[in-house]
Amino acid sequence: MSKIENPIIPGMAPDPSILRVGEDYYIANSTFHWKPAIPIYHSKDLANWQLLTYALDDSVVDLQGTNTPAGIWAPHLSYDVATKKYWLVYCHLQNMAGREFNAESYFMSADQITGPWTKPQYLTSLGFDPSLFHDDDDGKHYAAVLEWETREGYQAPGHIVIAEVDLTTGETGKWHRVTTGFTTRGCVEAPQIYKHAGFYYLMLASGGTGYGHGIEMGRSKNIFGPYQPNPTGEPILTSSPHHLFSLGDPDAGHFEMYNPHSKMQKAGHGSLVETPDGQWYVAHLMSRPLPGQKLNPLGRETSLQKMRWNKAGWLEMADGSNLAKEEVEIPVDVQQNQGTFDIDDYFSNGHYDQRFMTPYHGQSAEWVRVENGKLIIKGRNSFFSQLSPSIMATRATSLDYDLKTKVEFHPDHYSETAGVGLYYDANNWYYVRLCQSDDEKRVVLRTLQAKQGQRIDDYVNEVDVPANVVEIKIHYHLGHVQVSFRFSDDDWQPLIKNIDLSYLSDEGVNGEPGEIGGFTGLFNFIGAVDANEHQSYGKFSYYQVENHEVN
Repeated sequence: MSKIENPIIPGMAPDPSILRVGEDYYIANSTFHWKPAIPIYHSKDLANWQLLTYALDDSVVDLQGTNTPAGIWAPHLSYDVATKKYWLVYCHLQNMAGREFNAESYFMSADQITGPWTKPQYLTSLGFDPSLFHDDDDGKHYAAVLEWETREGYQAPGHIVIAEVDLTTGETGKWHRVTTGFTTRGCVEAPQIYKHAGFYYLMLASGGTGYGHGIEMGRSKNIFGPYQPNPTGEPILTSSPHHLFSLGDPDAGHFEMYNPHSKMQKAGHGSLVETPDGQWYVAHLMSRPLPGQKLNPLGRETSLQKMRWNKAGWLEMADGSNLAKEEVEIPVDVQQNQGTFDIDDYFSNGHYDQRFMTPYHGQSAEWVRVENGKLIIKGRNSFFSQLSPSIMATRATSLDYDLKTKVEFHPDHYSETAGVGLYYDANNWYYVRLCQSDDEKRVVLRTLQAKQGQRIDDYVNEVDVPANVVEIKIHYHLGHVQVSFRFSDDDWQPLIKNIDLSYLSDEGVNGEPGEIGGFTGLFNFIGAVDANEHQSYGKFSYYQVENHEVN
């Protein structure tokens, strides 16, 4: 036995679906407007997780024009022992305006977790957060999903519904409305079905995905119910355990539920797994706000909690409480490697790190490639674009880190730039770039910022870059940034000493009207812009992210 620290997957890793097949554990997460979509992480010990693959091929989903925080939501992994196939079901949230929440759910399968996956097959448009359950007793398959409610005067967000599904044709039987929740927290979603000791257990996320978030559970002898609520009347796991009544309340924020006694907030939306020796764990999302604030730059991260079945047959946390813990005991004696999420990529062997992601569209040789040990990024749309910005980004995984790169760039028009920065979405980012001076006679280094759609060009703090090559370092500490540069191996020189970028967080951005902002997370990136002829290139020699302990 050993103890590990949460989160087990830091940075944007929400809505974790955990699965064990044999000795191997897998977790899939939501990716929203980012591609490649649906990362799958692998672990042998529950402590150390590495990115294994992405489930969705770029060609099968179009995310261009996606508004924050729509896109690819809540993938669910399962394994059918009868057919020995892996199954994955997910939804594509296409519209959130007017709280219509138009979503299409799809499922696909593979013989191996690494694929190839079958072409996504349509399931339903009832709502979002679908899951699949394979009943070992009768060989039938069932889908569960939130049926999104749009009628005035009815409890929002709607009913959890379950139907038998034919995984060959995609046809579903009658959708059975089984519950609007098992507690008074409301906002139930993410239904998942488990079977234990003769009961079907229905696990739900509740309370909205903010500070009142939690996991609740009911059970039934029949898969279509009726489901008996957990007799406590409270979530089985949360970071804010005091009582909340919010039935019908569409507010996902619930800032009044902030727990001042915990670094872990927003614990909820989880999935259940059993170890080979019969121990039980829940993987769930959580957030770490900036100290003294209710802003969460890293988005929702993946954590783990040890669980048990009590004498009455109900699932509860191992210590008998429902408060999510920062430390968890795992069944093996292993060292947790916190350096796994650092990045040190010199673009050797003709490829780049698979952790690079791109907003709104896919990566292709048309605009990004490795050549002679450098990453070549072709400039295209401005970073305000929701179509095809030339951005290569990785998830921010700490609240204290250094981001460094070396870039060579030869602009011949004032609209051509290349550099490095921090990115949330098309309306919110910070960019340190090489560009022409305003008089078009020199190449300079200066910053450009987007804050809730407003363009802020810092033309005062700039330095000449005489040889068109510069190293740039961004030090991020608890929402504030210092920018430095150098032209050789000399000491770093300051460009910007302190700028507040705490708004690059879930609560600080301008998402869909009526929502709290976003719930995706902060990324680091290198990229290029060319609004002239789409012909200029930035040449990057390396990309490095070094995470530090937060002091």
